[in-house]
Amino acid sequence: MSTATATAAVARPGKVLADLLPASRTKSAVVAKSAALVVGGAVLTGIAAQIAIPVPGSPVPVTGQTFAALLVGTALGARRGFLSIALYALAGMAGMPWFAEGGSGYSMPSFGYVLGMLLAATVVGSLARRGGDRSALRTVGTMLVGEAIIYAIGVPYLALSTGMSLTAAIAAGLTPFLIGDALKAALAMGALPTAWKYADK
Repeated sequence: MSTATATAAVARPGKVLADLLPASRTKSAVVAKSAALVVGGAVLTGIAAQIAIPVPGSPVPVTGQTFAALLVGTALGARRGFLSIALYALAGMAGMPWFAEGGSGYSMPSFGYVLGMLLAATVVGSLARRGGDRSALRTVGTMLVGEAIIYAIGVPYLALSTGMSLTAAIAAGLTPFLIGDALKAALAMGALPTAWKYADK
């Protein structure tokens, strides 16, 4: 295969970054690779959740878990991204203290954001397989879609679990995080297309 043909094969939509990792084509090796990626994505999300900054007046801290979940979905694709965040969620519900600030269980006001991450990772993974992480502009769009999904589930859950009005939940669970989310999108805008450029080489 020529260099130009190989580059085109890497760059065309239909692949995600995880597909470029070398592995044997035997069925057992493919399954082992996917399992390792799923577990690794869950662990990465759990570690990132421990990067937490309390927000005055809000029961929801600023954390790295939403960014990690979106990266996991984008890099692994919809199916593996879903399984990875599902593993993260199920382990946390079972008592693994790796939700935000070492929390666990599903009674936390912020658990709705975890549910949102489950759907968001699936959607951004699907978008990435269609080329949604290949350029800066597409990557920003993909990240913003993912973040919107997380808030669309997380904010109403926050309102229901705390008895807040929807307006109060938006003020406590959305507004304080917009600047941080813009920074996360900008970081992804630089990181993901750059990873594809290196993959092309």
